[in-house]
Amino acid sequence: MPSETSLKNLDLTLLAQRLGRLCKQLNVEVTAAESCTGGGIASAITEVAGSSAYFTTGYVTYANAAKTRLLGVPETTLAEHGAVSKEVVKAMVLGACNESGAGLAVAVSGVAGPEGGSAEKPVGTVWLAWGDAAAQEAECFHFPGDRQSVREQAVRQALVGLVARLNEREKASKTNQP
Repeated sequence: MPSETSLKNLDLTLLAQRLGRLCKQLNVEVTAAESCTGGGIASAITEVAGSSAYFTTGYVTYANAAKTRLLGVPETTLAEHGAVSKEVVKAMVLGACNESGAGLAVAVSGVAGPEGGSAEKPVGTVWLAWGDAAAQEAECFHFPGDRQSVREQAVRQALVGLVARLNEREKASKTNQP
């Protein structure tokens, strides 16, 4: 089983294949709620033949209104914290799980550039969250490079995070077996 560090160096297709094996093994459906990646996470996951067995729904909620309408992100959360924030990506995970019924979700919102950055949230700032309807955790990344590079790094990190969380579930299931 690759470590999280070695996962970061894997090709997107290999990460998606590992994700698929774990989803099937653990009987977990995943979903993605995307903003700045514009469907890149869903695209990477569905590059794998048979992915419909564990990935049935994805959300591209580029506009704030879509985050609210499709995922139930409160307008007050968006107004208080902005779309590129821990609070919003955690709410996106919760909404994606509630709407899709998936047992694990990833959400992403960021500033891919080349414009749109600020002193507080410069270009390359990307928030990712992972979790389910019960609990979500988020992490902020600062990816270097141009728009395409920032988006690719966000997709890779999203998959790395999904695989890492499924690896944890796999380990826990083996520990709890008699």
